[in-house]
Amino acid sequence: MGREFELKYTATPEIHQAILDTYGQFQRFQMETTYFDTPDGAFSARKMTLRIRKENDLTVCTLKVPLPGGAKGEWECAAENMQTGLAQLVSKGAPAEVASLAKPGLVPVCGARFTRLATILPTADGTAELALDRGILLGGGREMPLWELEVELKSGSDEATIALASQLAATYGLSAEPQSKFRRALGLAKGE
Repeated sequence: MGREFELKYTATPEIHQAILDTYGQFQRFQMETTYFDTPDGAFSARKMTLRIRKENDLTVCTLKVPLPGGAKGEWECAAENMQTGLAQLVSKGAPAEVASLAKPGLVPVCGARFTRLATILPTADGTAELALDRGILLGGGREMPLWELEVELKSGSDEATIALASQLAATYGLSAEPQSKFRRALGLAKGE
Protein backbone atom coordinates (compact mmCIF):
# COMPACT_ATOMS: atom_id res chain seq x y z
CA MET A 1 0.00 0.00 0.00
CA GLY A 2 1.12 3.48 -0.78
CA ARG A 3 0.21 6.40 1.45
CA GLU A 4 -1.13 9.52 -0.24
CA PHE A 5 -0.99 12.89 1.49
CA GLU A 6 -2.08 15.88 -0.56
CA LEU A 7 -3.62 19.30 -0.17
CA LYS A 8 -6.08 20.62 -2.76
CA TYR A 9 -6.94 24.20 -3.64
CA THR A 10 -9.37 25.84 -6.01
CA ALA A 11 -7.65 27.79 -8.75
CA THR A 12 -8.34 29.99 -11.76
CA PRO A 13 -6.75 30.28 -15.19
CA GLU A 14 -4.86 33.33 -13.92
CA ILE A 15 -3.47 31.45 -10.92
CA HIS A 16 -2.37 28.57 -13.15
CA GLN A 17 -0.59 30.98 -15.47
CA ALA A 18 1.14 32.82 -12.63
CA ILE A 19 2.44 29.52 -11.24
CA LEU A 20 3.57 28.34 -14.69
CA ASP A 21 5.42 31.64 -15.14
CA THR A 22 7.14 31.19 -11.76
CA TYR A 23 8.02 27.50 -11.74
CA GLY A 24 8.89 26.84 -15.40
CA GLN A 25 8.93 23.31 -16.80
CA PHE A 26 5.94 21.07 -16.13
CA GLN A 27 5.13 17.60 -17.45
CA ARG A 28 1.78 17.31 -19.25
CA PHE A 29 -0.67 14.44 -18.66
CA GLN A 30 -4.05 13.94 -20.30
CA MET A 31 -6.33 12.33 -17.72
CA GLU A 32 -9.66 10.61 -18.21
CA THR A 33 -11.12 9.14 -15.03
CA THR A 34 -14.15 6.93 -14.43
CA TYR A 35 -15.19 6.32 -10.83
CA PHE A 36 -17.00 3.09 -9.95
CA ASP A 37 -19.25 1.96 -7.13
CA THR A 38 -21.84 -0.70 -6.44
CA PRO A 39 -25.46 0.13 -7.33
CA ASP A 40 -26.17 0.75 -3.64
CA GLY A 41 -23.06 2.94 -3.11
CA ALA A 42 -21.16 0.56 -0.81
CA PHE A 43 -17.73 2.01 -1.64
CA SER A 44 -18.63 5.69 -1.29
CA ALA A 45 -20.53 4.93 1.94
CA ARG A 46 -17.20 3.69 3.35
CA LYS A 47 -15.36 6.74 1.93
CA MET A 48 -13.50 4.45 -0.50
CA THR A 49 -12.71 5.61 -4.02
CA LEU A 50 -12.41 3.11 -6.86
CA ARG A 51 -11.39 4.37 -10.28
CA ILE A 52 -9.90 3.63 -13.67
CA ARG A 53 -7.82 6.50 -15.02
CA LYS A 54 -6.20 6.82 -18.41
CA GLU A 55 -2.99 8.82 -17.91
CA ASN A 56 -1.68 9.61 -21.39
CA ASP A 57 -1.23 6.08 -22.80
CA LEU A 58 -1.31 4.15 -19.50
CA THR A 59 -4.51 2.88 -17.87
CA VAL A 60 -4.34 2.63 -14.07
CA CYS A 61 -6.79 1.13 -11.59
CA THR A 62 -6.74 2.75 -8.13
CA LEU A 63 -8.38 2.16 -4.77
CA LYS A 64 -8.13 4.82 -2.05
CA VAL A 65 -9.23 4.37 1.57
CA PRO A 66 -9.19 6.94 4.40
CA LEU A 67 -6.34 6.89 6.93
CA PRO A 68 -5.94 8.90 10.14
CA GLY A 69 -4.67 12.46 9.81
CA GLY A 70 -6.23 13.17 6.42
CA ALA A 71 -3.99 10.81 4.46
CA LYS A 72 -5.23 7.99 2.24
CA GLY A 73 -4.15 4.42 1.70
CA GLU A 74 -3.66 3.90 -2.02
CA TRP A 75 -3.24 0.81 -4.18
CA GLU A 76 -2.60 1.08 -7.94
CA CYS A 77 -2.00 -1.27 -10.84
CA ALA A 78 -1.96 -1.14 -14.61
CA ALA A 79 -5.26 -2.61 -15.84
CA GLU A 80 -7.45 -2.20 -18.91
CA ASN A 81 -10.73 -2.76 -17.04
CA MET A 82 -12.14 -2.66 -13.54
CA GLN A 83 -12.60 -6.43 -13.14
CA THR A 84 -8.94 -7.18 -13.89
CA GLY A 85 -7.81 -4.19 -11.87
CA LEU A 86 -9.83 -5.03 -8.79
CA ALA A 87 -8.43 -8.57 -8.69
CA GLN A 88 -4.88 -7.19 -8.94
CA LEU A 89 -5.50 -4.62 -6.21
CA VAL A 90 -6.68 -7.31 -3.80
CA SER A 91 -3.64 -9.46 -4.66
CA LYS A 92 -1.44 -6.41 -3.87
CA GLY A 93 -2.90 -6.15 -0.36
CA ALA A 94 -5.98 -3.95 -0.75
CA PRO A 95 -8.53 -4.63 2.01
CA ALA A 96 -10.11 -8.07 1.63
CA GLU A 97 -13.59 -6.57 2.01
CA VAL A 98 -13.19 -4.91 -1.41
CA ALA A 99 -13.84 -8.19 -3.26
CA SER A 100 -16.99 -8.92 -1.25
CA LEU A 101 -18.21 -5.32 -1.56
CA ALA A 102 -17.91 -5.59 -5.35
CA LYS A 103 -19.93 -8.83 -5.64
CA PRO A 104 -23.22 -7.08 -6.50
CA GLY A 105 -21.38 -5.57 -9.49
CA LEU A 106 -19.67 -2.30 -10.21
CA VAL A 107 -21.12 0.53 -12.27
CA PRO A 108 -19.59 3.81 -13.45
CA VAL A 109 -21.03 6.63 -11.34
CA CYS A 110 -19.16 9.77 -12.40
CA GLY A 111 -15.88 10.94 -13.88
CA ALA A 112 -13.46 13.65 -14.86
CA ARG A 113 -11.50 14.73 -17.94
CA PHE A 114 -8.61 17.08 -17.39
CA THR A 115 -5.10 18.09 -18.29
CA ARG A 116 -2.55 17.89 -15.48
CA LEU A 117 0.63 19.94 -15.53
CA ALA A 118 3.01 18.65 -12.85
CA THR A 119 6.45 19.41 -11.47
CA ILE A 120 8.45 18.37 -8.40
CA LEU A 121 9.38 21.05 -5.85
CA PRO A 122 11.73 20.79 -2.86
CA THR A 123 10.34 20.97 0.66
CA ALA A 124 12.27 21.50 3.91
CA ASP A 125 12.97 17.76 4.18
CA GLY A 126 12.01 16.16 0.87
CA THR A 127 9.91 16.79 -2.23
CA ALA A 128 6.31 17.44 -3.24
CA GLU A 129 4.51 17.35 -6.55
CA LEU A 130 2.82 20.55 -7.62
CA ALA A 131 -0.02 19.71 -10.01
CA LEU A 132 -2.26 22.09 -11.92
CA ASP A 133 -5.48 20.42 -13.12
CA ARG A 134 -7.90 21.97 -15.61
CA GLY A 135 -10.85 20.32 -17.29
CA ILE A 136 -14.32 19.12 -16.30
CA LEU A 137 -16.01 16.94 -13.71
CA LEU A 138 -18.81 14.71 -15.04
CA GLY A 139 -21.86 13.24 -13.31
CA GLY A 140 -25.53 12.61 -14.00
CA GLY A 141 -25.27 14.04 -17.52
CA ARG A 142 -23.91 17.31 -16.09
CA GLU A 143 -20.50 18.96 -16.29
CA MET A 144 -18.68 21.31 -13.94
CA PRO A 145 -15.47 23.20 -14.74
CA LEU A 146 -12.37 22.02 -12.90
CA TRP A 147 -9.54 24.40 -12.01
CA GLU A 148 -7.48 22.97 -9.20
CA LEU A 149 -4.02 22.95 -7.66
CA GLU A 150 -2.66 20.00 -5.68
CA VAL A 151 0.44 19.68 -3.53
CA GLU A 152 1.24 16.01 -2.92
CA LEU A 153 3.92 14.62 -0.62
CA LYS A 154 6.51 12.57 -2.53
CA SER A 155 9.23 12.30 0.14
CA GLY A 156 9.79 13.80 3.57
CA SER A 157 7.18 14.81 6.12
CA ASP A 158 3.55 15.86 6.07
CA GLU A 159 4.56 19.01 7.94
CA ALA A 160 7.04 20.12 5.26
CA THR A 161 4.43 19.50 2.55
CA ILE A 162 1.89 21.53 4.52
CA ALA A 163 4.44 24.36 4.85
CA LEU A 164 5.03 24.42 1.07
CA ALA A 165 1.29 24.32 0.37
CA SER A 166 0.69 27.12 2.89
CA GLN A 167 3.36 29.24 1.23
CA LEU A 168 1.78 28.71 -2.19
CA ALA A 169 -1.68 29.46 -0.79
CA ALA A 170 -0.49 32.73 0.74
CA THR A 171 1.45 33.78 -2.37
CA TYR A 172 -1.35 33.05 -4.86
CA GLY A 173 -4.44 33.66 -2.72
CA LEU A 174 -5.56 30.02 -2.86
CA SER A 175 -8.65 28.67 -1.10
CA ALA A 176 -8.60 25.11 0.23
CA GLU A 177 -10.78 22.61 -1.66
CA PRO A 178 -12.15 20.24 0.98
CA GLN A 179 -13.68 17.74 -1.47
CA SER A 180 -11.95 15.32 -3.80
CA LYS A 181 -12.70 15.26 -7.51
CA PHE A 182 -14.70 12.10 -6.88
CA ARG A 183 -16.89 13.68 -4.19
CA ARG A 184 -17.62 16.72 -6.35
CA ALA A 185 -18.39 14.59 -9.44
CA LEU A 186 -20.57 12.28 -7.31
CA GLY A 187 -22.47 15.35 -6.12
CA LEU A 188 -23.16 16.20 -9.77
CA ALA A 189 -24.36 12.65 -10.41
CA LYS A 190 -26.73 12.92 -7.44
CA GLY A 191 -27.98 16.34 -8.54
CA GLU A 192 -26.61 18.11 -5.46
